[in-house]
Amino acid sequence: MRILCLDDEELALRMLETCVKKVRPEADVSGFDDQDDLLDEAEQNGCDVAFLDIHMRGMNGVQVAKRLKSINPKMNIIFVTGFSEYKADAMDMKASGYIMKPVTKEEVAEELDNLRFPIIPKKNALLRVQCFGNFDVFTPDGQHVHFERSRSKEVFAYLVHRHGSACTTKEIAAALFEDEPYDKKQQNNIQKFISTMIKNLKAVGAEDAVRHTYNALSVDPEVLDCDYYRFKELDAGAVNAYQNEYMSQYYWADFLYDGCGMDD
Repeated sequence: MRILCLDDEELALRMLETCVKKVRPEADVSGFDDQDDLLDEAEQNGCDVAFLDIHMRGMNGVQVAKRLKSINPKMNIIFVTGFSEYKADAMDMKASGYIMKPVTKEEVAEELDNLRFPIIPKKNALLRVQCFGNFDVFTPDGQHVHFERSRSKEVFAYLVHRHGSACTTKEIAAALFEDEPYDKKQQNNIQKFISTMIKNLKAVGAEDAVRHTYNALSVDPEVLDCDYYRFKELDAGAVNAYQNEYMSQYYWADFLYDGCGMDD
């Protein structure tokens, strides 16, 4: 979880950062006393939660929140202020929360436990999946996942692209082999690729990344830390990482990614 804190008063900013770090010691927490610096950081590296002082010199917290929402409409904004008259403006922004100064650890914990847009923890993801550029798969500690068959890796890529939507072996064959007939030979080959894929995922303790029912397969998006999924969630870091290349080694991805809103 990335949390940014903004206050143009040094002491208030230090107190806010301290409270947030005590409540979420595992989070990536950064403090800023300049509005533009915080906006640059959010745009370049993304942000899940922003604690914003409202009453500041120059751009006030509500104006900063509007800019942050243009970066990511699902960013959680928590306003921090000593002036209660701003509460109506804050609520008009569909803020996640509102804290009156002086900030306390208990209030910060309450707001982070009840976010408007809950953060799905990825620290326990079974796999890290890269879709931008060439498709690749890694364990949480950064090791490549080895697929014995290149087609097995491609099957997994197609399932990742489907983002949890189930598909049949016939649909997989249609994507990978285009106009080739779906005969007994091809059916057997697809089953071999699937079997090898599951075997290779099991070897790294990630067999639960794929749901396998009768003649239907899907991935479980909740256990994947995937740049494509983060892009769809409007994570600023993922949006900036996208350079118009998506699963570059697979010809079918050229035809499919245009319908995913990635060029909007």
